[in-house]
Amino acid sequence: MFLFDTHTHLDAPEFDEDRDEIIARAVKAGVSKMINIGFNRETIPSTMKLAESYDFIYAAVGWHPVDAINMTEHDLEWIASLCSHKKVVAIGEIGLDYHWDTSPKDVQQHVFRQQIGLARELGMPIAIHNRDAHEDVVRILREEKANEVGGVMHSFSGSWETAKICLDLGFHLSFGGPITFKNARVPKEVLAQTPLDRLLIETDSPYLTPHPFRGKRNESAHVKLVAEAAAEIKGITWEEMAQITYANALERFGIV
Repeated sequence: MFLFDTHTHLDAPEFDEDRDEIIARAVKAGVSKMINIGFNRETIPSTMKLAESYDFIYAAVGWHPVDAINMTEHDLEWIASLCSHKKVVAIGEIGLDYHWDTSPKDVQQHVFRQQIGLARELGMPIAIHNRDAHEDVVRILREEKANEVGGVMHSFSGSWETAKICLDLGFHLSFGGPITFKNARVPKEVLAQTPLDRLLIETDSPYLTPHPFRGKRNESAHVKLVAEAAAEIKGITWEEMAQITYANALERFGIV
């Protein structure tokens, strides 16, 4: 049975002591493909190194909204140049984050728009980070015609109303550890209504660790727990959920 972790940070410092073991444990758990996210000047090179070192690890490259204030035109050109690499499958994670105030909202929005424009120019799907910014995220996606490339709403946390807009724009919804939490009513309700052919699963490791490991470091092997929770919500077996989300990811990211 194949699993696809569509959003992970294997290059994070939390894995510096045992990265190879973490990757091996994921493979043993049935994770046959992963997308590592390079989102700033430090993590893009380490993401590319991982993608070039492992056949089953792919890369997304972009500029995170928290770091938006630091992005230059040179950085945008750098991202564009990397998109021709055979292992780069998306531009991301990009979007808006109104929880942290490290980058002003207007700067975040400008950088977000620039990267959507780049994705449209290159025909690349986008991976969206959205924290406490639902209204502005969907407005900008509409205004910048993101439906022309589509992509994935990473670790989706919005309402069903927001989800419907994203689905109408051609996006997939990705769910992670929070759907395993007892009190996570909204993401469970949204997942229940999301069409199976638009579902993806992820870990966002080392963050958002699923139950029963909540509070500890997350890892890609735990995507099986996400698949099991998603399957229970949908009333299918976890093997069926794994098969469906694996096929969805291959199609969404154009992986042959």
